[in-house]
Amino acid sequence: QLVTYTGVVPPGLYLDRVLEVAREELLEECDYEREAANTTRFKKLLSPYTELAVPAVVPQLSSKHVLTTEWMAGLPIDKAAAEGAIEPAERDRIGERLLWLTLSELFKFRFMQTDPNWSNFLYEPRTRQLSMIDFGACREYDAPFAASYLRLVRACADGEAQREAILHHSRELGFLTGEEGRTMLDAHTRAAVLVGRPFADGEQPYDFGKQTISKRVTGDVQTMLRERLTPPRKEIYSLHRRLNGCFQLASRVGARIRAREILLEIERDHEAAEQAAELAAEEQATA
Repeated sequence: QLVTYTGVVPPGLYLDRVLEVAREELLEECDYEREAANTTRFKKLLSPYTELAVPAVVPQLSSKHVLTTEWMAGLPIDKAAAEGAIEPAERDRIGERLLWLTLSELFKFRFMQTDPNWSNFLYEPRTRQLSMIDFGACREYDAPFAASYLRLVRACADGEAQREAILHHSRELGFLTGEEGRTMLDAHTRAAVLVGRPFADGEQPYDFGKQTISKRVTGDVQTMLRERLTPPRKEIYSLHRRLNGCFQLASRVGARIRAREILLEIERDHEAAEQAAELAAEEQATA
């Protein structure tokens, strides 16, 4: 409260919500039984994708206070990239798999590892194996949220021409209340289009190594902090942290990614899964 009242933090930051979410996530990360369950769940989810590995939990050596898993070989991806031993084509492949993984966690699995720490993603140069570790911070997303967020991402990818769709889905997801003024709506739309640019049709393959999204969005972020009327939903904080971490890691790797192709593939799979679920519900209702 003291920080808010003294004006050090703009009201649109909603610091109380930020701290509330941080406390909840910290408590979850200290729950090793929960982390063991998250790790096992991710290992099962990613088992069909042999290029992505997750350590096995050793239950007989784990407890509420200790978590033991198998050792995963490799270096943190950013460190491996900095050593210069990865060829450009391999950098692109790594970036593509990381982006595919991030979008799949949200839209296909609806279960995301939300800690973007680069050391949680390992690369083994000899085998080209990618591994994920540390599943203390994970979050589930319900189907309506994932569907609405996917529609928002697609609208952002299609640019300013989709302004009304961007604003509609932003209200649907709680980013906006519907009472905002023109200044806020313009800043929100510009920022959304800018963040969606890696998925834009004319930007493929997108060069993450040269991206300047964070710098370019700064002015609009300042406007939104002044003009925002409602804090984001709790699940948004960790989700955006992971998405930003994915973009930053792809930048550090220097990857050029066919990001739109990955997004459209995810969108097709999501629509097919929705149709299959609807058909199954109809069949069950008539049985």
